[in-house]
Amino acid sequence: MQKPLSIQEALIWVMVTAAIADRNMTERELNQFERLIGFLPVFQGFEGSVGAIADACSENLKSVNGIDHILDRVAMSLPERLYETAYALAIEVAASDVDVKQEELVFLQMLEDRFALNKLAVAAIEHSARVRYRKIG
Repeated sequence: MQKPLSIQEALIWVMVTAAIADRNMTERELNQFERLIGFLPVFQGFEGSVGAIADACSENLKSVNGIDHILDRVAMSLPERLYETAYALAIEVAASDVDVKQEELVFLQMLEDRFALNKLAVAAIEHSARVRYRKIG
């Protein structure tokens, strides 16, 4: 059995997996990682290498049952009170491109199911992202 990820590593794994779900991590998504890690209290004191953490996550994703393995490691590493935070981070990354792809939606559904998130909380998180990323025209 592998050792648990740190809480911050687990949250970064969620963001990375959301970004590469459609097999295309964009510059916007990378910028969103930096922005979120730079200002959210849950990342206060983080001094790790996002690149190294992202590489480890990507390697796990390539393995047999990679997505399940990632979800297992993340769920094992996060306290339950941060499940909604992880979901919100995944939403932020997926929404940063404004056009959320089907593969990203599938990952979000898997995350919601794995964490057994409250449907009202999920709806509120998703609505909040839609409002923040709405275009003018």
